[in-house]
Amino acid sequence: MQAQSKTKAASKVDVKKIFSRLGPLLALVVLIILVTVMSPTFVSPANLLNLLRQVSINAVIAFGMTFVILTGGIDLSVGSILALSGAVTASMLTSGFAAPLALTVGLILGAVFGLLNGVLIAYGKAAPFIATLATMTIFRGATYVFTNGNPITGAKMNNSFLFQFMGRGYLFGIPFPIIIMIVVYGVLFVLLHKTAFGRKTYALGGNETAARIAGVRTKVVTMLIYTISGLMAAIAGIILTSRLSSAQPDAGTSYEMDAIAAVVLGGTSLAGGKGRIF
Repeated sequence: MQAQSKTKAASKVDVKKIFSRLGPLLALVVLIILVTVMSPTFVSPANLLNLLRQVSINAVIAFGMTFVILTGGIDLSVGSILALSGAVTASMLTSGFAAPLALTVGLILGAVFGLLNGVLIAYGKAAPFIATLATMTIFRGATYVFTNGNPITGAKMNNSFLFQFMGRGYLFGIPFPIIIMIVVYGVLFVLLHKTAFGRKTYALGGNETAARIAGVRTKVVTMLIYTISGLMAAIAGIILTSRLSSAQPDAGTSYEMDAIAAVVLGGTSLAGGKGRIF
């Protein structure tokens, strides 16, 4: 009797785990089936590629946000980092700087902005919500000041093959933003699930005090996690700026909410310690 009860309990736990992990995917499959019934052209290769291209920006941000939420934190500044990084990149291109340099500077800025969030949280003891709410406002204001409230565009930016390829190019018939999304997913999946850093991320989210006692340098891990989030926002900003052929001062508005919603719907707990990059 005890063995049977244990088996039933185990099966219930397994079913619960399966639904917690696959529930969002199953819901997505059902939604796709319903939409396909109403519009058969929805599942055409061209439409699916276009759909994936549209969601690639939000997906990249959500990948970085997953690390943040796994620690029990939150990053409200990603939309503003997207806008400011994109604006600086576009400004450098229109000023005649080489595309590789402009793209590199944009990515570095995103990482630095994320690092600033991490420092405020890890060493400034600021709550993630308060810290990133403040930097969200600061970065957005800096974007408006930097752009004078106007879009940044120009022939030099539009004539840069590398920059245009980031948002509008195709590789083997697949939109390049989708390629970027897949590569970023692969790298962060390995980082989170196959490395010591990933295990430390889970430990930090599960119990920060216990993680510190176990030897995890929690402050360093926190800073690195927010740096990753900022870098992902910068990548998304470059893709968006390339696709629009201009840097909009209000770009990325509310993208942080889209990313948070995507992470939570993907099965990551807002309390931290549980979840994965699906």
